[in-house]
Amino acid sequence: MSENESAKDVIDSYRKRQARSWQTTLLFVGIALLIILGAAFLIFWLTGARFDPRAMFATKTPTVTQTLTPTPVPPTNTITPTPTEAPPTDTPAPSMTPTRSGAVMYVAQEGDSLYSIAEKFDVDLLTLVVRNRERVDFELDLVNPNIYVGDEILIPAPGDSIPTPTPVDDAARGIPVEYTVRPGDSVEFIARKLNSTVADILFRNEFIEEEQDGVIYTGQVLNVRVNLVTPVPTEEDQGESQKTPGSISTLTPTP
Repeated sequence: MSENESAKDVIDSYRKRQARSWQTTLLFVGIALLIILGAAFLIFWLTGARFDPRAMFATKTPTVTQTLTPTPVPPTNTITPTPTEAPPTDTPAPSMTPTRSGAVMYVAQEGDSLYSIAEKFDVDLLTLVVRNRERVDFELDLVNPNIYVGDEILIPAPGDSIPTPTPVDDAARGIPVEYTVRPGDSVEFIARKLNSTVADILFRNEFIEEEQDGVIYTGQVLNVRVNLVTPVPTEEDQGESQKTPGSISTLTPTP
């Protein structure tokens, strides 16, 4: 019996040691887990991160990856532009400038002169000056027929002209007449035409030399005494006047 009891004691003693060994191991494992949990809690607390104990024991869950299947794109219809015909453009017909059938009024603009107006309306300059001088509602200087912006100028009717002056051969000697300067006139030509003298014309019309440097202008009215000298027929009387050196010629002002 003693041997059986000894063997039983040995077995019991071994079992107790095994139990104490497992208890010791579990104790160390528990202490280790507590240390790890404490350290983790301390780290999360210091860093401010949220601590989830379950994350330490969580298992990795496989993530389902979606495979995108390409969807066939339907073909796009290509639009072919159709040329559009441009509508026909109406070509304006040239407007005909109406022909004047009578006298008209024209308002003088900046830069106008009687000379430029005569050219613009294709009328005789002398006729333009005389017709406006004859008006009772418009005053045109006999010596200096100047116009100003805003003046209403009478444009003579087409074909209107001033009649040729009546010959003064039968007039009394020295009788004064008013002579309107025509295009191409000069003091010498007027003196010869009216049987007067250049000196007498310049004396009776002092403005020619004092204000105009010896130049006379179409439309000016001169005071001329006729038949002061006996007319002498010359070639110039039968044709165009010849301008000799020293003669005073008519200059038509340009605008």
